Amino acid sequence: MGAWDIGHFDNDTAADFGGRVDDAETAKKADVLRAVLTAVANTGPEDYVDEGEEAVAAAALVAAQCPGGEPVTTAYGPKEPLPPLPADLRPLAVRALDRLTAKNAEPLDLWAEAGADQEWLAGIAALRAVLVSAPGE
Repeated sequence: MGAWDIGHFDNDTAADFGGRVDDAETAKKADVLRAVLTAVANTGPEDYVDEGEEAVAAAALVAAQCPGGEPVTTAYGPKEPLPPLPADLRPLAVRALDRLTAKNAEPLDLWAEAGADQEWLAGIAALRAVLVSAPGE
């Protein structure tokens, strides 16, 4: 049975991503997050972004290490604690979240179709606020 709910890890794609983060060597975990965030952040506004769920999950993991960030405690997230993540992931996560809340982004389109876009956007805004208020590089 598939999972799809409003939480940052409450869907199959993000849950699988949590497993991928766990499977990565400790020194490579930040690289896994960076790759997902970069792929979304570098997508142009004319291009359609699909499967942004991994980027949201990665942003949640980055935000969890920021002052005021919420820990990722869901059973669908990584089981192993992450090492301290580089601060340069914070502005990258903000760029990815900004791209996912703009036009041509599948997650926003799907939440709008489900009538829950405002609730989803509120969760994204909370992540973004933590990331923006934390020191960057």
